[in-house]
Amino acid sequence: MTKTQERRNLVFVSPSPFLPFTPSLSPASDTPLSQPSPASVYTERLAARRATVAALAARLDTLSSARLGAFLVVLVVAGLAFGAELFSPWFTLLPVFVFVYFVATFEAARGRKAWAERAARFYAGGLERLAGKPSGVGGGERFADVAHPYADDLDLFGPGSVFERVTACRTRAGEDTLANWLLNPASPDEVKARQEAVADLAARLDLREGIAVAGADAPAADYHPLAEWGTAPPDAPPRWKWWALELLGWLNVLAWFGWFFVGTSALPVIVFGLPSLVLVLPLLDWTRRVLKPLDRAAENLSLFEAVLGRLERESFNAPRLRELQDAMRAEGVAESEQIRQLRILLDGYNARRNAFFIPVAVLRMWNARFAFKLEAWRVRSGPAIARWLRAVGEAEALSSLAGYAYENPTDIFPTVETGPVRLSAVGVGHPLIPAEKCIRNDVTLGGEGGPRVLIVSGSNMSGKSTMLRAVGVNAVLAFAGGVVRATSFALTPLALGATMRVQDSLQEGRSRFFAEVTKVRLLLDIATREGGPPLLFLLDELFAGTNSADRVAGAEGVIHALLAAGAIGFVTTHDLSLTAVTNAIPGAVNVHFCDGFAGGELKFDYTMRVGVVPHGNGLALMRAVGLKV
Repeated sequence: MTKTQERRNLVFVSPSPFLPFTPSLSPASDTPLSQPSPASVYTERLAARRATVAALAARLDTLSSARLGAFLVVLVVAGLAFGAELFSPWFTLLPVFVFVYFVATFEAARGRKAWAERAARFYAGGLERLAGKPSGVGGGERFADVAHPYADDLDLFGPGSVFERVTACRTRAGEDTLANWLLNPASPDEVKARQEAVADLAARLDLREGIAVAGADAPAADYHPLAEWGTAPPDAPPRWKWWALELLGWLNVLAWFGWFFVGTSALPVIVFGLPSLVLVLPLLDWTRRVLKPLDRAAENLSLFEAVLGRLERESFNAPRLRELQDAMRAEGVAESEQIRQLRILLDGYNARRNAFFIPVAVLRMWNARFAFKLEAWRVRSGPAIARWLRAVGEAEALSSLAGYAYENPTDIFPTVETGPVRLSAVGVGHPLIPAEKCIRNDVTLGGEGGPRVLIVSGSNMSGKSTMLRAVGVNAVLAFAGGVVRATSFALTPLALGATMRVQDSLQEGRSRFFAEVTKVRLLLDIATREGGPPLLFLLDELFAGTNSADRVAGAEGVIHALLAAGAIGFVTTHDLSLTAVTNAIPGAVNVHFCDGFAGGELKFDYTMRVGVVPHGNGLALMRAVGLKV
């Protein structure tokens, strides 16, 4: 081993007191080598679901023809029975029953076909993710925040983002939870609880498929208005008015039926109609208050009901998942059953939209009647909706991380433990780069005798920024409870901050340099925040928008301040004069990425080495594109 290699090992691969957390179902450590790869499993299941779709499509064609034939038979038999009077009209019942049977069978087959189509899309999306392509599930653009300390810098949201790669959420609550975990590092105990849950869920492919195809197609269904409705204060009129509505409603129907079809007097219509108006008119405002938040609620309730039902039936091992199941129950009644009761009530309420049913709905004062029923449900179960929604959101976020872990079986669960500030990673790579193309490096920051800051020099496109993002994204996934792209990865609680996507703003009249200075000020505030964890800073081309002298002086002052506050991190630079700060800052170490130029092309190995980069590639790159320099 050369001295350079020995030094590199001492700096970057120092022995770690942190042991990687490997729960019993860890996909990284406990997956048998003979287990089929995710790609082969997805391919096999995709083929099976597509075969089911094809078979059901053929069956639907047959049932459609049979349904039409049965309907024609009904018409012929009815014509012979009622028109020609060749036999009793009762004989029409048999073809009617056959027709109804074919209609019901057709609808059931169509539902199974829709299920198989959604399942096929689920596995096709998984294969696209494994191939490094966007799966089209959405990048969580609504969570993007340029003012956040690291979200924009680490590509957490947007097309091709970390969120798009990980999420499998069907509800906005799930998306909100997953985004919150990516944006806010968790404590070691919380990370461990999530890791156990993710490990438990990783092998449950049938469960994840069941959630993905549950209910109707409703991307990122939003149940927060329903939760707000459920927690509103009780607002019901006296109970006797509901009984009066029920009684007068039936009396109205009987009175109008007798008047139209039996020939009774119109007096009962008036006798029962006037009290009905007196009763229902004062209730109109209250009825609108109760029913308005539910105008569109029924559209996505089948998804909520199906996801809750799927989760409540599963037998989990992880304590966090069992806690979520307990949180979903209210008064001993399954949460999916309670949502089913609400869905049935809303289906009944929406029956008023049927043109043939409108007369009955008017006579029975349908809106006021169902306002009482829905208010009773809300008083009984409404306050639990927010709790169910939080539980579903957390379960979906965990399921998303579990799906990511399943699809990356060589990734590992990191260790997050208390102790002196430290980050130690062996074989760390960027999770958004396909594993077969990902170049990995070893990094150690902090700990006993380790460097506190790495000054990373190197040529253009040599891998400096990618290295910083690799460490940052893996730290984000680690604190969220997911697996990381590394052979081993250990860190203490850290806050994160980066200056990798700082942009000028024409609208705000800010230069890039001013924007960078503002961002650095934010990171210093985070680093010196009382009671907060130490900062992991990722500073890319620090103060590149000013002259060399100011850049070096400013960078040296910022690094001093960050290290004094207990922070650790990286600073990349093209300006080799900045590498001299290691002489004045204890704990600062120079590392570099380099390149070679051969055959008119730049060659990179994307490997981090100790020391200052020996040369740049700017002139070579300019000459390669034909500039005479």
